[in-house]
Formats: sequence, structure tokens, C-alpha cells
Amino acid sequence: MKFHVPDMSCGHCTATIEKGVKAADATARVASDLASKTVEITSTLDAPALQKVLADVGYPAESV
Repeated sequence: MKFHVPDMSCGHCTATIEKGVKAADATARVASDLASKTVEITSTLDAPALQKVLADVGYPAESV
């Protein structure tokens, strides 16, 4: 699943996002692209659950 994360702007942001996703699903794969402000996540969680995780760590996101 791919998400647009408008507030993501640096390596710290991507690390925080990855840590939050992995806390919710340890087997998740997270690939961030700062240039396009997108995050691609492969997870057993569904899109709404992942959006909640992202919002909970401070990075509200929209599915793309």
C-alpha cells in the first residue's frame, strides 16, 4: 500500500514512520521516498490501520 505523507521531510521522519509501523507489524516492509513524500508499506495490516499508525506517530497520510 502506498501513502502520501505531506509532513515527511527528513531522515528522522522516515525513521519515526518505520519504527511506528514495525511496532504495529514487526514483519512489515517500509520504503520511504522523501522526494515524492510517499511511503510504500507491505504489511498484514489494512490501509485504515496503517493510516492510524501513521497518524499516531505524527504523520497523517492519505492512501494513493
